[in-house]
Parts: sequence; structure tokens; C-alpha cells
Amino acid sequence: MADHSHSHDHSHDQPSASPEDWKSTGVRVIPADSLDRNTAQTPGMDRAAAINFARVGAQKLWAGTVHIHANAKTGAHHHGHLESVIYILKGRARMRWGEKLEFTAEAGPGDFIYVPPYVPHQEINASADEKLECVLMRSDSEAIAVNLPDVEPVEEPTTVKWIDPTHPT
Repeated sequence: MADHSHSHDHSHDQPSASPEDWKSTGVRVIPADSLDRNTAQTPGMDRAAAINFARVGAQKLWAGTVHIHANAKTGAHHHGHLESVIYILKGRARMRWGEKLEFTAEAGPGDFIYVPPYVPHQEINASADEKLECVLMRSDSEAIAVNLPDVEPVEEPTTVKWIDPTHPT
């Protein structure tokens, strides 16, 4: 029987700070109406940054929103060395990925999508009449989006159903 317990050292060194320092450098709440649309864009989607280095000093992550209009799709792209996580709030996402976007899977509200580094992919709004609304997180504060205009997608992609390797049944 495998031991799945985890040991964590909870005695992390904390910087000493005065209450006034924590006031200006502690928790930040970014109101929905103040997201920054001046970030890397891909045709077919609207990205807006909430958390990054420039806005809050984030060193290791980027977070924001992505909206894809009804019946729309992005161009093929990848995000360099970054890992990405997409959380679906509203609508139905169809993802295509691979050198020729030859694989596909769908996700709906409450689902998470993981995109590894350098994987060519395309987000598609699978709904003809509802906007796709998502939260996007990346593993660095950089906003990398490498558009791939020369990718010619295959006509019939292969549907891939994810199987959790830690719980295969």
C-alpha cells in the first residue's frame, strides 16, 4: 500500500514588515472593471490581465479573463515555456491541439483545461449563441502568446477523453 501522506515544513521564513508595509504590499483585490486589456492577444479572443508583475508585482504567475464570442474561434497559437490553466465559467469550450490541431476535447462550466508549454492549440466557442467566459492562469508573470498563422488544421480531429492516471477507473 502506497503512503500518500505529505510532509510540509510550515516554518517558512517570513519577511518582517510593519503593519503599514502590509497595507501596501499585502493582499490585493482587483475589481472586475479594472482588468487590463493591454496584454498579448490572439485573434478571436479577448484577454484581460488581473494579476501580473506590472499590476501587483507577481513573480511566478499571470491570471486574467478570456472571452470568446459566440460561434468564434482563436487562431492557432502557443504560450512558449508557460503552463496554462483555463477554468470555464460560462459556455462551452472546444479545444484543438497538436501540430495540425488534430486532437479535440470539450469542456463546460466548472471544468479545468491544462495546456502544457509549447503545445499548439486553438480555443473554440462551441456555442452558436452564448459567449464563452473563462479564467486563465499561467505559470509566469509574462504574457506570451505566439500566434501560428501557418498551421493548417486537419478536417476531422480525433476526440480525446482524458483519463486520470492516478484514478484510471
